[in-house]
Amino acid sequence: MDIHQLMAALSEHSSTVIALVVLLCFSAYFSASETAFTSANKARLKTAAREGDHASGRALKLLGNYDRLLYTTLIGNNIVNILSASLATTLFVALFPKSGVWLSSAVMTVLVLIFGEITPKSLAKQQPEALAAKVAPSMKFLTYLLMPLNVIFTLWRKLVFKVFKIEDQAVTTEDELITIVDEAEAEGGIGALEGDLIRSAIEFNDLDVNDILTPRVEMAAIEDCLTVAEAAQEFYACNYSRLPVYRDSVDNIIGILHEKDLVAAMIRGEESIIPLIQPVIYASQTMKISALLRQLQKNKSHMAIVLDEFGGTEGLVTLEDIIEELVGEIWDEHDEVETPVRQIAEDTFVADGSADIAELFDVMKIDERLLEEADTVTVSGWVMEQFGHIPQAGETVTVDRMEISVLKAGPKLVEEAQFRLVAEAEEEDY
Repeated sequence: MDIHQLMAALSEHSSTVIALVVLLCFSAYFSASETAFTSANKARLKTAAREGDHASGRALKLLGNYDRLLYTTLIGNNIVNILSASLATTLFVALFPKSGVWLSSAVMTVLVLIFGEITPKSLAKQQPEALAAKVAPSMKFLTYLLMPLNVIFTLWRKLVFKVFKIEDQAVTTEDELITIVDEAEAEGGIGALEGDLIRSAIEFNDLDVNDILTPRVEMAAIEDCLTVAEAAQEFYACNYSRLPVYRDSVDNIIGILHEKDLVAAMIRGEESIIPLIQPVIYASQTMKISALLRQLQKNKSHMAIVLDEFGGTEGLVTLEDIIEELVGEIWDEHDEVETPVRQIAEDTFVADGSADIAELFDVMKIDERLLEEADTVTVSGWVMEQFGHIPQAGETVTVDRMEISVLKAGPKLVEEAQFRLVAEAEEEDY
């Protein structure tokens, strides 16, 4: 068959050719719609809808029943693709009786892939919210038109889920949220500072009071029998604006004394600090810091005393400690800036005994397995755990390709230690 005969034959089947073109257009429509609604950002659609974009509002309502929307696009796409394949087979068999079937399969596969799948989906991926808003009215009409089939497939889905005992997992996990933030930061959608803040907010509810408390041995506190002048000396020495007040023992914290109340009492000439003591909030070690934050806000307080399992004082937590878990360290003009973990060489680090062991491992990029095996949260506690006793300054031990040297030590704890990563060959020499 030459070209003139082919053109003549196609003109005789012009209605079939036009129908194939229309079906390919519908295939592109359904493919693009599916990709647009799948990739659309609900937050952007909500923002546009609040600003008065009714089309975005309609798209958002369709996304509210995503299963029905998905069934509509899949049913529509399969119907038009099957129809186009059938018509194409009829056309090619009429034109090429001997090879029409395989020619139809080859040509329609290429056409559907290029014009019905790849091209429309690639274009829809670029601006999914805009396309979802444009096709929302027609897609809404089609969901009603195909409602009987949607109902059948919905019942079938429920049956399959029941038979195979599959549960819906529509809730986004924290890890997924953090991955989304990482991707947005990598693509330039948000800055590093915003990314850190969002990650801190996501992980905020996972932290217990025990993770951020100031331990009892580092607490500054005053006894209730002190005079106003003596208490003022204590405030001057520690440079804090609030101090816990205890009676007989630090295990019996009875309240909090504010520096401004003390100054006012000095001006009035008062002697005793008892009338100045404010009520104290108590918290357990396992209490979530998010719950403690709400309690501090409710009671208009800035400090809570953390109790151990026996009712004694474990430490304290301030409102500033909790906020720092969200925004990072907060320094004022009177604070002495401290760096608990310092890198002094390419493979050598120095850490204070009170530093968080997780922070040290993060800076050193140490295997998290060691952290999971640790029973302590401070550098001092972890180092003593590795030695098996309270080490003295100058003692050294090697743990998992890491040489630990005690630089400063007290009678009860390690005050400063050095950590050096050693190569395998160097480790064998020990």
